[in-house]
Amino acid sequence: MVAIVDYGVGNLFSLRSSFAAIGRQAQVTGDAETLAKADRLVLPGVGAFGDAAAALRQSGLDKAVLAHAEAGKPLLGICLGMQLLLEKSFEYGEHKGLGLIPGAVRPIRDVIPAGLKVPHIGWNALELTGAGRACGLFKNTREGERVYFVHSYWADSPEAFVLARAEYGAPLTAAVGRDNVLGVQFHPEKSGSVGLAILRAFCETEAAR
Repeated sequence: MVAIVDYGVGNLFSLRSSFAAIGRQAQVTGDAETLAKADRLVLPGVGAFGDAAAALRQSGLDKAVLAHAEAGKPLLGICLGMQLLLEKSFEYGEHKGLGLIPGAVRPIRDVIPAGLKVPHIGWNALELTGAGRACGLFKNTREGERVYFVHSYWADSPEAFVLARAEYGAPLTAAVGRDNVLGVQFHPEKSGSVGLAILRAFCETEAAR
């Protein structure tokens, strides 16, 4: 079973509809016991990092996510959910993340040309790294296929954990991964057939041994 973590933040039902479109049942739930039984977890997120991190911890669901990752079961963070997987964020102050993937979340304004708008909104081509080409999450994805982004902050993670980048005046992290823990900055549920192919690949990933 795929479980989508409901902690009050995120595109929960459009995401569930995307799983239905590929023939997979996904349950939206904020119940820790149900999450513990899931084979795969999806951590969504829309909004500010600090608020989302606080909501996750206040609900106690941070422990469910960490336990799932520790058990070696596949975990996918999407957009802000991906950023929460990192160690910390500098969005309106400094906030602690889940620490499942090394790195920090930083403003894209600091790395892109002044003439480009923030937030970054639109379709951009995926540039897979060596790690990304070897990762099962992108087994159905071709280099240069386009996905949909909406974000003002990016994941500054060490090279070993970057699976894909997208160019927006600078090479911004589009996906990260560490063993069974995966994250994408873009919205697969808004990325048409390319996004559905990525969700399908996630459903076929194996647990870490």
